[in-house]
Amino acid sequence: MRIALRGVFFTALVLQAASFEVASIKPSDAPSGSSGINTTNGFMRATNVTLMRCIIGAYGLPQPQILGGPKWLDDLRFDIVAKSADRSAGDPELMTMLQSLLADRFHLAFHRDTQTVSGYTLTVARGGITAKESDPNVSATTNSSRGHIDAKGCPMSRLIIRLSGLVGAPVVDMTDDKRNFDFSLQWVPDDMQTRSNSSAPVPDGPSLFTALQEQMGLKLEAKKIPVQVLIIDRADLPSEN
Repeated sequence: MRIALRGVFFTALVLQAASFEVASIKPSDAPSGSSGINTTNGFMRATNVTLMRCIIGAYGLPQPQILGGPKWLDDLRFDIVAKSADRSAGDPELMTMLQSLLADRFHLAFHRDTQTVSGYTLTVARGGITAKESDPNVSATTNSSRGHIDAKGCPMSRLIIRLSGLVGAPVVDMTDDKRNFDFSLQWVPDDMQTRSNSSAPVPDGPSLFTALQEQMGLKLEAKKIPVQVLIIDRADLPSEN
């Protein structure tokens, strides 16, 4: 019995260490065009985010690899402010705490599987990566809008998540580059380049694939790839603050 009690106590300590000290979740009234999750010094602010966006950030998986869930998963938007008792907690620790928050407040439950699907690999283009390497002390921030990603302190793992959502398929990082980067990636979405409405001028600019190569020195190639998928079994509207 003593051994069992010690085990329970240890588990409780682990869960407490991986949880935010204070967290607020409120429906967002911001326009739906821009959203993001910013982390710094034990503090996380998620603005105008869906539960899908939170799962993407918390578990480091792109949207095409997250399956199931309620209809509102990628529609309803929230503002989340959360603070850790550990002011030195960085982005990886805060994303682990976000996992606990989603389980506690959204009752998120899921299981994992592996599937081979059509997707893309991200590799280094000829000439090498041209994006600027981040200062080690810079806070991780990634914000996006249509045709634009603005990021600081961004690892390849976070870029992969954004790219997968944009191309609508899983993307696997084959660069083997562990650095963080600052960049402002701009492109013209495919539907804007091919629209037939002659009354509106077609924007001048590169496609996403061309922009990645020209602005960052990275290349996307279509491939069959094995990927891990997260299948949502349950998700509820968040409990009150």
